[in-house]
Amino acid sequence: MQQVLSSIEMGHSLAELLQEFLPTAQVVETVLPLVPEMPLYLLSADFPQHDLSPEQTQRIMNYPAYWCFCWASGQVMARYIFDNPDLVYGKKVLDFGCGSGVAAIAAKLAGASEVIACDLDQDAISASRANAALNEAELRYSGDFFANDDEYDLILVADVLYDRANLPLLDAFLKRAPKVLVADSRVKDFQVDGYQWLAFQRATTVPDLAESEEFSRVNLYLGQR
Repeated sequence: MQQVLSSIEMGHSLAELLQEFLPTAQVVETVLPLVPEMPLYLLSADFPQHDLSPEQTQRIMNYPAYWCFCWASGQVMARYIFDNPDLVYGKKVLDFGCGSGVAAIAAKLAGASEVIACDLDQDAISASRANAALNEAELRYSGDFFANDDEYDLILVADVLYDRANLPLLDAFLKRAPKVLVADSRVKDFQVDGYQWLAFQRATTVPDLAESEEFSRVNLYLGQR
């Protein structure tokens, strides 16, 4: 009971974070279409995104709260982990750019021995803590991948390549883990040494942002050294 109460309190705290920028924003427990095994605290689907004032739109641009959405790539990665638990079972796993924590939580629930949720955004760390509590998953947390030289059995990278400047990170990941699982819908000519295409699945962001159809096409790649 204490765990449930703690997660509810954390959910309220996430809503307060958003309401500093968007006064009418609500964070609600949400079931994911592709991963019904694990609910997340996300921005309410009835948020009036088309009625935002120019000032509110600018606030969102200045404070991109990626953590209050479950992006398509994160959902697809979580689904793949649940369907292929041997990938994480008994392993030390790091989720880079964890956002809502969806991939990290999936890895822990699928049997990983240790999972570190890593994100530069401390609000994303707060969201991951709340969502981990909601799913009774114990995670560790890091605000900087490069703050140490720890090694991992597997690094998860979902929807981090929206900026092509991040592509060199893929080489850095393989120096710290023998395997790297990447989920991405943005890079159309993904050709990185050490990485091979693994699978494809369609998904949409939750709540739905009405993004173009191309961003619902999520590819999974496995890097191995």
